[in-house]
Amino acid sequence: MRHAQRGGYTAAERERRERLRLKTAERFEDGESTRDIARDLRVSERSVGRWRAAWQQGGLEALRSKGPVSREKLSAAQWTRLEAELARGPVAHGFADDQRWTLARIKTLIGRLFYLGYTIEGVGKLLHRHGWSVQVPVQRALERDEEAIIAWKEQVWPEVKPPRRTWAPTSASRTRQVRG
Repeated sequence: MRHAQRGGYTAAERERRERLRLKTAERFEDGESTRDIARDLRVSERSVGRWRAAWQQGGLEALRSKGPVSREKLSAAQWTRLEAELARGPVAHGFADDQRWTLARIKTLIGRLFYLGYTIEGVGKLLHRHGWSVQVPVQRALERDEEAIIAWKEQVWPEVKPPRRTWAPTSASRTRQVRG
């Protein structure tokens, strides 16, 4: 992923970064070195160098934020409707085998409701951007057998698991036998 937020910077983070770039423009005008600016602002010299080149070519406007990397395909009204449909549950939309929303099912639902194509990764980013997260069951399954799990971990897993490779010096080059 390009950004830690999975899907781009938030509006607040874009604003903060833009202020940082604009602050560097003042220092460029004062003739400060790239190294000093990078050290003081705690950014890489490479970033400051890119900002300096952009500033020299386009002035302050070149340092302003250009907005989010990707524009959302769903409008605010469509998102509201999608949330309402998700609240109705998977069974209401023909997914009768269980009561879980998966990214693939939500992708299908978006296609059915709005005739829009999203990738599964795009659906994940969309949901994350709107504050949705992966859900984990509150309680464990009634059928869970703790004794069987412990026995499997102690007896079966060691037999199935491949042995750990030990560290040993190796060579990346092939060697050929010397002809005699």
